Amino acid sequence: MNRYLEKFLTYLEVEKNYSPHTILNYKIDLIEFLAYLKERPLERVDYFHLRRFLGNLRGKDLRPRTIARKLSALRSFFKFLFREGLIKKNPAILLMTPKLDKKLPQFLSESDAGRLMDSPKGKDEASKRDRAILEALYSTGMRVSELVSLNTDRIDFIGNIVKVMGKGRKERLIPIGDTALNVIRDYLNTRKHKSEAVFLNQRGGRLTDRSIRNIVNKHILNTSIQSKISPHAMRHSFATHLLNAGADLRSVQELLGHVNLSTTQIYTHMTTEKLKNIYNKAHPRA
Repeated sequence: MNRYLEKFLTYLEVEKNYSPHTILNYKIDLIEFLAYLKERPLERVDYFHLRRFLGNLRGKDLRPRTIARKLSALRSFFKFLFREGLIKKNPAILLMTPKLDKKLPQFLSESDAGRLMDSPKGKDEASKRDRAILEALYSTGMRVSELVSLNTDRIDFIGNIVKVMGKGRKERLIPIGDTALNVIRDYLNTRKHKSEAVFLNQRGGRLTDRSIRNIVNKHILNTSIQSKISPHAMRHSFATHLLNAGADLRSVQELLGHVNLSTTQIYTHMTTEKLKNIYNKAHPRA
């Protein structure tokens, strides 16, 4: 069974170009499933075994999205095994994905975004780096993982373009504003260490996702913004502010690197909520 799992993980990496984060999550989920099976061969797993496993997960009080991800891992795994001829039937084909409520993501107001950008005020390297991180996240809407992996040769300072490696190792080009480029250039000219990576820690190593999160949280506290804002909320703010200013949904989809337009449409719900609030406050019969 471990051999089957290794084949599947290699397939995800080489042929499907899944991100390391997704592959790791699928691996953890499938190891949990194989442990549940104990010594039962995969060839003898049927639909009812899968249903009992999912029932066991629900008994652990997991979040619906966590269960949905584990279900996605199972469906992909058995689909792969069946296509490769490693099993005769696909027991996961009848499993239905539970309908998930789409939560409206948190985002900053334009004034709060401006205050956050201005939070790092020092002239030292760390302050300039932090300002560059905040400006880059807000100016491009890139994911934190994309920011972490960003190299200096991927920034076109003349053409105002950044090339990022998105989910599934798909590259895309994102416009970037002059303000962000200027603070990034200032930071690069100031830093002590030389590296292909754009954002470095004090020892000259590439910053991690956790480090970016800590930096954003620090400046959220400095500006006394009440909302609990994650680095990903900068991406939500980017998309929401574009749509509020009249950008079309398809363009925002391209900028965010969403495969499906339905993923981007959640931001239209956010703008609709804003319109409803304005209506309720302004209309005398609301």
